[in-house]
Amino acid sequence: QVQLVESGGGLGQAGGSLRLSCAASGMPFSSYAMAWFRQAPGKEREFVAGIAWNDDSKYYEDSVKGRFIIARDNSKNTVYLRMNTLKPEDTAVYYCAARWQRVTIQPIDYDYWGQGTQVTVSS
Repeated sequence: QVQLVESGGGLGQAGGSLRLSCAASGMPFSSYAMAWFRQAPGKEREFVAGIAWNDDSKYYEDSVKGRFIIARDNSKNTVYLRMNTLKPEDTAVYYCAARWQRVTIQPIDYDYWGQGTQVTVSS
């Protein structure tokens, strides 16, 4: 069955960097768009970044543009999220998600989800 496994979360400092990874299995990874979402306590899950199946298009939520970078390595069935210039408001559980080919920003559109990884940014 399909599995998405996130790693790389933890404690970061404001202004610092973290890199998240999401390893996929059980699916034709290169045919799927991949995205990162996050959910802070008491808030709805929100889109952070997405990358199309062919690596042709990347999308970012406004608050992370210029700070976060999404990338994929189809040879490793892995998607990454490089988070730079961290802010305390980036604190959340981060989830990777997969859907067929195209990126959308709505969580309901995604077929597969990882279990999430906690990112905590201290000021």
